Amino acid sequence: MEYTKEELKEFMLKEIEIIQDIIKRMAFNSFMIKGWTVTLVTITLLLKGSKHQVLIAFIPLMVFWFLDAYFLWQERLYRKLYEWVVQNRMKTDKFLFDMNAYRFKDKVQSKLRIMFSITLGWFYGSIFVLILIYTFFLLRGN
Repeated sequence: MEYTKEELKEFMLKEIEIIQDIIKRMAFNSFMIKGWTVTLVTITLLLKGSKHQVLIAFIPLMVFWFLDAYFLWQERLYRKLYEWVVQNRMKTDKFLFDMNAYRFKDKVQSKLRIMFSITLGWFYGSIFVLILIYTFFLLRGN
């Protein structure tokens, strides 16, 4: 079916709105994960038990670090989808309302690279170093 320019423009605006909502949700997820990381690491470190229990703090740190990188990776995929829709929607109805952003997975950095990006690397890396220092002094105390 052939669409008019006005119909394609309407489709483009609606697609952009949907994609923007998805990107906002991904950013909110990333924000919440950072909060949960700090909370769970702090609670784990405050629990009194054996001195080796402090090592459990690395579990939520590593899990949430990867999860945050995953959401940031997905956000980048949707940004690529957004760019594609803006550049191509007025020319074609191909992939109309197709929100599968995984077709751009080869055009964004890997999750591992995102984990060690400047923003995530500094945030989670600093928590990692603080846990290491805390562990060193706690285990050295005896």
